[in-house]
Amino acid sequence: MRTAKALLTVCIFPVFCFAANPPTDTDDVNRVIQVALQTSPLQEDLRRLTDEIGGRVPGTPAMQHAVQWGMRAFTAAGAESAHSEGFEIPNSWSEGATEMIATTAHQVSTAGVVGGGTVLSTFRVRAVSVAWAPALAPVKHVPVVDVGAGMDADFQKAGDVTGKILLVHTAVLKTWDDLFAEYSNAPPIINRAVKAKAKAIAFMATREHDILYRHTNASAGEIDRLPMVIVAREDGERMARLLAAGNQVWADLSVPNQIGGPVKTSNVVAEIRGSEKPEEFVILGAHLDSWELGTGALDNGCNAALVVDALRAIKAAGVRPRRTIRFILFSGEEEGLLGSRAYALSHRSELDRAAGVVIFDSGTGKTTGFSLGGRKDVYGMAKTLIAPLAQFDAKELKVDMEWGSDHFDFMLEGVPTFMAEQEEANYLENYHAVSDTYDKVDFVQLKKHVAEAAALTFELANLYEKVGPRLTHDQIEQTMRDTNSVEMFKAFGLWDEWQSGKRGRQK
Repeated sequence: MRTAKALLTVCIFPVFCFAANPPTDTDDVNRVIQVALQTSPLQEDLRRLTDEIGGRVPGTPAMQHAVQWGMRAFTAAGAESAHSEGFEIPNSWSEGATEMIATTAHQVSTAGVVGGGTVLSTFRVRAVSVAWAPALAPVKHVPVVDVGAGMDADFQKAGDVTGKILLVHTAVLKTWDDLFAEYSNAPPIINRAVKAKAKAIAFMATREHDILYRHTNASAGEIDRLPMVIVAREDGERMARLLAAGNQVWADLSVPNQIGGPVKTSNVVAEIRGSEKPEEFVILGAHLDSWELGTGALDNGCNAALVVDALRAIKAAGVRPRRTIRFILFSGEEEGLLGSRAYALSHRSELDRAAGVVIFDSGTGKTTGFSLGGRKDVYGMAKTLIAPLAQFDAKELKVDMEWGSDHFDFMLEGVPTFMAEQEEANYLENYHAVSDTYDKVDFVQLKKHVAEAAALTFELANLYEKVGPRLTHDQIEQTMRDTNSVEMFKAFGLWDEWQSGKRGRQK
């Protein structure tokens, strides 16, 4: 039975005062969890998205098909409305048939050997273009130079690299920190390469066993400044050993990327209307787009299917939240969080009524808890809200600010965000890779994530008062400083956007 409770005014620290909430009705939450764990069309939804549609890059027919998939899936799940909201990405991009052939010269002793002297040998280097990198017309016999990890000292040691292909070493990807380092290390390396007038960059893959994958180093869908490829780790290490042994290495390289002008893509939005405060809303979201070397199952098709299944579970449970829940499948996440950024910007006028944003974006590794976007003021209530998820071991709350998924621009707009924290499981090796396919998905674990997402989202939407206020610009910046996040923002080139007012809440 739902009971009314008196509200208390609580101040956590001077800038945050809000009305404390009694938790939502536990019977309703448990009902949502029970229904979410039951058999559903989840696996078939994901099979259609990954096997039939495949990798989903904005501007391609596959992405258009995925948008239609989203609207059909939401409607079939019981959404009270479902529609798409278009936005524009500055450039279209697709990879042609990237080819790289290495040639090496080595000496053979002439003693007792007919035809001794300098010998040339060639081998194919398995390579893919970095996404949103410019094309490179075929070039022949370009010297390859090892620049180590690409630091200033490495460039100085390498000497003149004008017109050369730079081989950059990387660490094998094992942890979340390794992944964020891969992204944060790239921009300064590119800056040095451009300044040094290099022809192209060849990054060694961070995965072993010849696994290739796709990244972009652009931040907003713009075409980057230099041709770049990711080469199979084994091939990159072979070139590095040859160079270290004093052999010369040259490369024939062709990167025939297809680049066009602005392209339209769409987010998909569905709703369950609130019963008492329908003008206020909670968002449950995941990104629908993916890279196309694999079929985008772990990143992030499984969580797109999760969002659909969470809507299905809430409807099937027969419960009605006080606030509206918006279920959103974002596009353009891989090109720089473009879909969620576009949504936050176009809906900025109503974000005072946003009561929380929940995002899943890390495959099917077990959920350990949620990151709160630096919001110490919501910690106490968040602890109560996730209590029903203890049965799944989702118990931890992190009070920090994170970059890299669709919660980010809502966080910069001052809206309370809940980013799912997950174990690595098999996510990192398959991240953006040829191996990111349907068979890698742990459906038993994914159903638990559906229950977690549906329960937390329903609770946020059903609280008597919002979990926390929308922060002002000054409060958001103070949160950045309190959580020691300024350097992270600078590392990813976001601090200037924030300071200039290009990104985030303006006042």
